[in-house]
Amino acid sequence: MAHDVNVAEFGKVAVLLGGCSAERPVSLKSGTAVHQALVNEGVDAHCFDPAETPLAELKTQGFDRVFIALHGRGGEDGVMQGALEWLGIPYTGSRVLGSALAMDKIRTKQIWQSMDLPTAGYRIIAEPLDEAEAADVLAALSGAVIVKPACEGSSIGMAKATTAAQLTAAVADALKYDPQVLVERWIEGDEFTVAILGDEALPVVQMRTPHEFYDYDAKYQSQSTEYFCPCGLSEADEKALQVYAKEAFDAVSAEGWGRVDAMRDDHGQWHLLEVNTVPGMTEKSLVPMAAKAKGLSFSELVVRILAQAKV
Repeated sequence: MAHDVNVAEFGKVAVLLGGCSAERPVSLKSGTAVHQALVNEGVDAHCFDPAETPLAELKTQGFDRVFIALHGRGGEDGVMQGALEWLGIPYTGSRVLGSALAMDKIRTKQIWQSMDLPTAGYRIIAEPLDEAEAADVLAALSGAVIVKPACEGSSIGMAKATTAAQLTAAVADALKYDPQVLVERWIEGDEFTVAILGDEALPVVQMRTPHEFYDYDAKYQSQSTEYFCPCGLSEADEKALQVYAKEAFDAVSAEGWGRVDAMRDDHGQWHLLEVNTVPGMTEKSLVPMAAKAKGLSFSELVVRILAQAKV
């Protein structure tokens, strides 16, 4: 075993998975993979689905620490983090504030803007648009946009729009998920992601998909999505992106581990997209890929994350 962690010190570990969010199916896959890796490393780990078992059972059943593998609302947004702090049980990843901020794409962008970190122009929409309003938004954002619910993950509720009719429909759909919608200028270019582990930015991964953007299907179902690590950037460009990613991660008070997504446009400019504080940990996931490029196996990565758990 390459890591220098005594797994017996972890005690009884709950892997939180499933939950009630729109990302439940992905969380079940992530949590199952994490649980299996921990068991393989000799950890006394158990799956725990808060949608099926009251959270107070964590105390009743004597769990010593928690690995959060919940994606989306209720698991990644500060709610679960606050509950675990109230219970006094150490947990992985970002604290309440970092989780809540990173989950909110609008607040994240506002913080980045205030710190002069590069991110695409946007508008915040809180009610349905008529076509005249939609045309004005499109004109202000260079004619092509991507619409995102403010607090959903896994690209749920996202759509591209290049006409007023498309934009009104996309906003109406996104408002089903969230009371606020982010309408962001469409970036034409390559998409990258930077995994953060502790205080370190891991090797950059590039994603390529024949889809219009890296959507839910491209992430979890498509066989045509390609991943590159090494990412194809020059050493200087990769380093620059890693620095931006770590600054972006720290800016929203994220900690422990996570992932920062970014794009580079056709003019070579970087645009930060979002922070994921509980990224996917499935067989197709990006953080394990980056860790592997750094020489860490999936099991070593999982143990390293669990070792950072605190209350």
